[in-house]
Amino acid sequence: MIDLKNKSAIVTGSARGIGKAIAEKFAELGAKVVICDMNEEATKSTAEELKSKGYQAIPVVCNVTNSEDTEKLVETCQKEFGSVDILINNAGITKDTLLMRMKKEQWDAVINVNLTGVFNCTQAAIKPMMKQKSGSIVNLTSIVGIYGNAGQTNYSASKAGVIGFTKSCAMELASRGIRVNAIAPGFIETDMTAAIPEKIREAMKKAIYLGRTGQPVDIANAAAFLASDAASYITGIVLEVHGGGFRSAGAE
Repeated sequence: MIDLKNKSAIVTGSARGIGKAIAEKFAELGAKVVICDMNEEATKSTAEELKSKGYQAIPVVCNVTNSEDTEKLVETCQKEFGSVDILINNAGITKDTLLMRMKKEQWDAVINVNLTGVFNCTQAAIKPMMKQKSGSIVNLTSIVGIYGNAGQTNYSASKAGVIGFTKSCAMELASRGIRVNAIAPGFIETDMTAAIPEKIREAMKKAIYLGRTGQPVDIANAAAFLASDAASYITGIVLEVHGGGFRSAGAE
C-alpha cells in the first residue's frame, strides 16, 4: 500500500491540471502539500480546496525560472512542515510551431520553464534533503522527449534535457539517500491538450492500445508510487505512462 503520511511534498505547477491531480492524490495519501504556481488566485484556491477536505496544504506563488523564488519555496516548506521529503517538478509550458517559424523567444521560454525550472527547484530542494539523508524527486518529462514530435522541437528538447538531468542526478544523489526518477506522460486530457482539433484527438485515441486517452489521475498514481517508500529501490528510471501506441498518440 502506498502511504505518504508524515511526508512533506512540493508540487510545482499544481494549481491545475496534472499538478493539481498529483497534489490531491498526495494529500489523500497523507502528505503535507505545498501548492506552487504562478497564478496567485488559482494557487490559493487549490490550497483552500484541499484544506476544506481536512488535508494539510499551503499556497506558494513561485516562478520556477527565478532561483530566488525557488529558494524561498523550499524554505517555506521547511518552515511550515519541518522537512522537504518530496519534490515533484511538474511546471511546464508549450509554445508549439514548426522549427523554421520558431522565434528565439519561443525557444527560450520553453527551455527556461521546462528545463531550467527543474534545475532551480532541484538544486534548492536537495540542500535540506542531503542533510536529512533522504528524499524523493520526480520530474515530469514527456514521451516526445524520447521519441520527438513535429512542431515541438523546443518542448521535445526541454523534455529530453529533463531525462538526462534525471539520470545524472540519480547518480550523484544516491549515496545521500535521495532518489530521482521521471515520468513520461503520453496523451493526457488537460487544458494543454484541449486545443487540439477533434479529428486529430480521435486519431490519437485510436492509436492508443488501451483505447482511451489518459487522465491526470493516471499520472498522479505513478507519481505517488515513485515518491513513496514502495519505490525505495527505484532510481534513475523514466516511467512511460501512455497507454501504448506512444509514437502516434501525441503527448501531454
